[in-house]
Amino acid sequence: MVAQYRKGIERMKAILFAATAIVAAGVALGDDGALVQKPKIKGDPIEKYPVACTERATVDGEAPSLLPDGHEFKLVWSDEFNGDALDTSKWGYRTNFWGRRAHWFARPEDGCVEVKDGLVHLKVRKLPDGQFVSPQLQTGEIMWDVPPMDNPTGFWWLGKREKPKFARAFGYYECRFRLQRMPGWWSAFWMQTETQGCCLDTARAGIEHDIMESFYPGDVCRHMFHYDGYGPDYKKYSIPGGITKDWVGSLSMSTDEFHVVGLLWEPDGYTVFVDGRRHGEKTGLAQGKPVSHTPEFILISTECMWYRQNRMTGNGVPELEAAAAANDDFVVDFVRVYDIVK
Repeated sequence: MVAQYRKGIERMKAILFAATAIVAAGVALGDDGALVQKPKIKGDPIEKYPVACTERATVDGEAPSLLPDGHEFKLVWSDEFNGDALDTSKWGYRTNFWGRRAHWFARPEDGCVEVKDGLVHLKVRKLPDGQFVSPQLQTGEIMWDVPPMDNPTGFWWLGKREKPKFARAFGYYECRFRLQRMPGWWSAFWMQTETQGCCLDTARAGIEHDIMESFYPGDVCRHMFHYDGYGPDYKKYSIPGGITKDWVGSLSMSTDEFHVVGLLWEPDGYTVFVDGRRHGEKTGLAQGKPVSHTPEFILISTECMWYRQNRMTGNGVPELEAAAAANDDFVVDFVRVYDIVK
């Protein structure tokens, strides 16, 4: 009876994992049950929005930051990606998904991360077994990703946890990047808490901050905020405006140029800036939306579309085949974090 119960739980988890992957991949089920890519909807050019930041040289010899006007800031953490290897004192690899090894997340030995010329290149690769992988780099780890440990009593126990390499509450979080150039995979600059969804006190449990997410080359979707876990209590909101369609394009961006995206996180709300321009209005408590008040860690990540379909069928995916063959990459110049002095 216990074994059957556990099998039932595992089956329910597998269904949830598959549904989550379909939504996250920006794909839908076609009439024949196969996964198909959702249509791309191009957004507005950022140039239509007013300039709201000033260039400030905060790191010697590096590209300036674009810091929001009306505040004073102090740099408290950064990675300029100098040298010839990833700084593992600042970044780790996300390799697990809800307590299991995620076959589509690259491991350090997969060769998907290259640091050179002051840039980090995140790449999609096809492994010898046919699996496509790409990297997710993070400065901490959500507790739900930690695999359970073997326990002789038969009870389920959370596995070994590590302290975040970096996590902070409030401030300005900035990333300079160039988008991937080919379809079939996506990129993101975002934040999570270790305890996302652990309780319904959102300020204490934290909020997933999707500062930049690009599901299609040259197309950046809405800046999203996800909270109260990833189950029946899950909620979300976005900047700018309310949700009209999920995963809809919000901004058009060149894939040949570098862009700068930043999140101004204050106790009463969030404001997003793109290339020195405010994108949408400040959103938070004044609009009846919760705001995280707990330290959060940073992610710069990529992910392959159709990874579950590819895993189940063993068939090649033309878009991923082409991206891997072309050595396509998502490139990051720097990630910086500032405290708000005033």
